[in-house]
Amino acid sequence: MPIEAFPLAETAQGRLDHGPAVAVIDIGSNSVRLVVYEGLTRSPTPIFNEKVLAGLGRQVQSTGLLAPDAVTEALLALRRFRALCDNLRVGRVFGIATAACRDAQNGPAFIEEAERICRIRIDILSGKREAELAALGVVSGIHQPDGITGDLGGGSLELIDVRGQKIRRGVTLPLGGLALKDVSGQSLKRAQKIVAKELSDIPFLKSGKARTLYAVGGAWRALASLHMAQTGYPLHVMHGYTLRAREALEFCELVERVDPETLSNIEVVATARRPLLGYAAVVLGRLIRKVRPARVVVSALGVREGLLYSLLRDRERRKDALIDAARNLNLLRSRSPQHGDELVTWTDRFMDSSGIDETADERRLRHAACLVADVGWRTHPDYRGEQSLNLIAHADFVALDHAGRAYLALAVYFRHVGITHDDELSPRLRELASTRMLDRARILGAAMRVAYMVSASTPGVLPKTPLRVERGTLVLRLRGPNAALNGERVANRMRTLARLIGREPLVIEE
Repeated sequence: MPIEAFPLAETAQGRLDHGPAVAVIDIGSNSVRLVVYEGLTRSPTPIFNEKVLAGLGRQVQSTGLLAPDAVTEALLALRRFRALCDNLRVGRVFGIATAACRDAQNGPAFIEEAERICRIRIDILSGKREAELAALGVVSGIHQPDGITGDLGGGSLELIDVRGQKIRRGVTLPLGGLALKDVSGQSLKRAQKIVAKELSDIPFLKSGKARTLYAVGGAWRALASLHMAQTGYPLHVMHGYTLRAREALEFCELVERVDPETLSNIEVVATARRPLLGYAAVVLGRLIRKVRPARVVVSALGVREGLLYSLLRDRERRKDALIDAARNLNLLRSRSPQHGDELVTWTDRFMDSSGIDETADERRLRHAACLVADVGWRTHPDYRGEQSLNLIAHADFVALDHAGRAYLALAVYFRHVGITHDDELSPRLRELASTRMLDRARILGAAMRVAYMVSASTPGVLPKTPLRVERGTLVLRLRGPNAALNGERVANRMRTLARLIGREPLVIEE
């Protein structure tokens, strides 16, 4: 039958109904970007993302003006972005502009023309508001953040203290990569002195000692991408990438010292960003020395996501972004989304009775793993473990560190292939998870193997077939008509799980 004979759905089945799409047009000092999100939700998924490195702010410090050729390039990009929003039927388009437009003499004229092209109001953010939105971006994307957020743009650096959902008053400094390159006369040595002087009068930075420094912004993401490539890091996901403060400082000193073009794997950094790497390294290095954090964590979420987060109702804000994203993936990819929720409760009862110690964060990770346990079911059986591992490890999850990603991916991998096949895994991926988390992943994977053998992913079965440790024995109760589900494969999987937790297995037909 020809393709034309099939009815075409108005909305793709791979999309969730979160209402109209929303978009943010972000006019930064270095890049002009459009991001279109599936909807206004706790864990918004981008459906389109494009940036143009126009370099609006490259001469603002020295001339006071946006560069004419940069203005032309930016306006052409905005014309395309508006057309894309129209074609994508975006419900709401938000426009923001940052340091270059607020500092340049011709900034207002540029914004007036940009508003005419985009057919929206564009908000020129104050430095204080930009810092607040950057912090809210970290709040939206990091589970229980605690530290100093630094957002390095082309024109400015915003700094603000974050503790959970509480943010303090922030500051903005003229230390963006383009601005610093301009005002220093393209001298890294002068840039070092400028940065040291600007940071010397920020008293709240001392409160970041032994906490976390959250690095936001394209230039710092480029630095982190280069570090990943040079160290052969096994997971190419930028959000949540973590470095010990000392390691990050040493890498910044290396980038400051040599020509970036001579660094190995420099091709992972866009050509247009390479001239700013040294300045980004100067700012990060001096900030690490001043704050003295324990670690540096890269956040891929910043001002744009902070803006969307600020628009959510309180009920939505209070949701766990990881669980929300896992629930969305469960709804899109599983045979039965209801079964995923039942698996959460089923494993709760098993873990609570087992005597196995589990922290609150480990519990939320287990819940997320249960929700995404069946997302690979359409894959060929021989590759379900591998494909599920890759999908989950690289999923667009937030509020999750890389060790947590490894746990989720490994638990579902073990659910498909069994716990004796981890020799086929990348040893580097295993290294991301601690011994404790690897053990928990094996236990959960083995428990899910029992659950899926009993339920076949059918909703309504697990509540009637509880698994618990009773008087030192691992007991699976098959009640009523479900007693007929017993068999050798169920018994085998029960024996495997029982060995992992040091118990004897027993299947009871009731």
